Amino acid sequence: MTYWFIAGLAAYLMGLSKGGIPMIAVLSVPLMSLYMDPAKAAGLLLPIYVVADCYAIYLFRKAISVRNLKILIPGAIAGVLIGFLAVSHVPVEAVKLLVAAIGFYYLANAMRKRFSKKEIAARPADVPRGIFWGTLTGITSYISHAGGPPYQNYVLPQKLDKMVYLGTTTIFFTIVNLLKVPPYILAGQITWESTGQALWLAPMALFGAWSGATLSRVLPEKIFFALIEIALALVSCKLVYEAVFS
Repeated sequence: MTYWFIAGLAAYLMGLSKGGIPMIAVLSVPLMSLYMDPAKAAGLLLPIYVVADCYAIYLFRKAISVRNLKILIPGAIAGVLIGFLAVSHVPVEAVKLLVAAIGFYYLANAMRKRFSKKEIAARPADVPRGIFWGTLTGITSYISHAGGPPYQNYVLPQKLDKMVYLGTTTIFFTIVNLLKVPPYILAGQITWESTGQALWLAPMALFGAWSGATLSRVLPEKIFFALIEIALALVSCKLVYEAVFS
């Protein structure tokens, strides 16, 4: 019962991110990793991501940055390939530490931006940075569906229009998630059993996507993200403890 509650919560949080609440999906794999191998957790959640992506495309399809997609996608393809080659040979404890590190990285980055008082000019899209961050996004997205922090490091400084940002993010991660399906199957991360579980959890993701579009309008942003950051810190600490002391 506890497992299904956590799995449903992970699917719901992932859906929230697809509904327009950024970064909350970074909690999904850490939560599932408390009960299973992180690689298997990522495989269980991937089909749910693909289902939620379809709804997200419907929500944010009208505005995209084609230039950003052209720059980021080649890097993401390389990153997914690197992730596929690495995850098959890296110990479970190392993957848990990587997932935790991604969580701590996001928290540090969020705190830095929160306390920065300087007005920073928009930085245009450029190929070298885009390839680098696109590759890192592909790697972290493949291993733990945590591609948001490196992706945002590249895109947010551009100060895109909100709808262009959401549309570009939706299309980009839909492509990344589809790229991950074949290697996940080859690596045994997606199985008939995990697909069956994903079908049961998909409605929670769709409900999360719907409610995410609603919550983003009514819940004060500072309070919401403070709660998410606390939860992420606790889960990341738990994963470090398991990897080091288990």
